[in-house]
Amino acid sequence: MTSCSACCRIASTAITPSDIDVAAATARRIPVTVIPPVVTEATADLHFGLLLALARRIVECDRVLHTGVFPGAQSMRFEGAFVWKKTIGLIGGGGRIGRAVAQRARGFSMRILYWGPRRIAESEEQELGLNYVVLDQLLAESDFISIHAPLKPDTHHLIGTRELALMKPSAFLINTARGPIVDEAALAWALADRRIAGAALDVYEYEPRVEAALLGMSNVVLTPHIGSAVAELRESMAHVVVDNIVAVLEGRTPPNCWNPEIYAIAQ
Repeated sequence: MTSCSACCRIASTAITPSDIDVAAATARRIPVTVIPPVVTEATADLHFGLLLALARRIVECDRVLHTGVFPGAQSMRFEGAFVWKKTIGLIGGGGRIGRAVAQRARGFSMRILYWGPRRIAESEEQELGLNYVVLDQLLAESDFISIHAPLKPDTHHLIGTRELALMKPSAFLINTARGPIVDEAALAWALADRRIAGAALDVYEYEPRVEAALLGMSNVVLTPHIGSAVAELRESMAHVVVDNIVAVLEGRTPPNCWNPEIYAIAQ
């Protein structure tokens, strides 16, 4: 029996190892381990927090107040947008995080549209209050465009100049999925030209670099990829990683192995 590499293993804290050359690792019989889908609720919390911060201009208000300026309760300086009863469009809304965001949106009495490559069961749509539409309709009718699609070749730059032009001038874009799904240069242009009202991002096309034009825009809220940054969750994730590593060291197939075929190859 030829065993897998005894000195090499790749232990990721991601659910999908999109930044790892899995094919190269598999060819060298190096196990690539990941974590199970445990970040759903934490990411959905952050996503909706970004949505609210963007709509109600919370970050702008905080910055101004820290400079000692208090516009006053009746000031029109920081007028924002309603979230209650507005329309949210979930791109990739049939997935775990999209559904979790839909549950939160229902608490705000929002109309919920979704689009994805596969439509979910009608019973699930009714349970979550989801309405399936084609992508162009979702972009045209939504007040908030909410991105939850996985990064694949066909979703790279899924949101570009054409798609941004279909959005309402009053609409907001929120992305906590994967950065390259959005063409950041096109997004910066749309924001600067006031083609859309604002954007909130936790992920970026060329992490850790952020499109420079976005950094100086007051209608943009940015966080540094913190979807899973919850103390209890991070502790749980660390335990999963350790369990994966221990399994490899003990010669067992790790519980969250992305390329388990390497163990069949080794037989």
